[in-house]
Amino acid sequence: MSRPPLPPFTQQSAAEKVRLAEDGWNSRDPARVALAYTADSAWRNRADFLNGREAIEAFLTRKWSRELDYRLVKELWAHDGNRIAVRFTYEYRDDSGSWFRAYGNENWEFDADGLMRRRIASINEHPIAESDRKFHWPLGRRPDDHPGLSELGF
Repeated sequence: MSRPPLPPFTQQSAAEKVRLAEDGWNSRDPARVALAYTADSAWRNRADFLNGREAIEAFLTRKWSRELDYRLVKELWAHDGNRIAVRFTYEYRDDSGSWFRAYGNENWEFDADGLMRRRIASINEHPIAESDRKFHWPLGRRPDDHPGLSELGF
């Protein structure tokens, strides 16, 4: 299975890969998102260490059952060969209606077929007032004309 764009990445292809990842995560479809990773993909997400698509899919299923109204923006930070560094921000609410914003950085490594074989994520979050939310588009893909992280001052 191939997931273009493929390494080695250019500025344009790396930015495209980041946007495709953002779109996938904003679908909140764990099975769809897991297909972007190798069968034996290794993850570190905060203090969670995961291996393989099944573990990734299970993790994302749990995540999006708790993080309601999830909306994410990713931005390319750097790229080299088969690696991409990304920064991101997402907002969600919990089942009590409290809103949160998370900020993070990810390091990605891809195989020759464009599947992510390694993901290292560092994430911090804090509660926000609903009135402080910045991501208001309908659930799903972020509209092309919605500001990115830099435009929002994140």
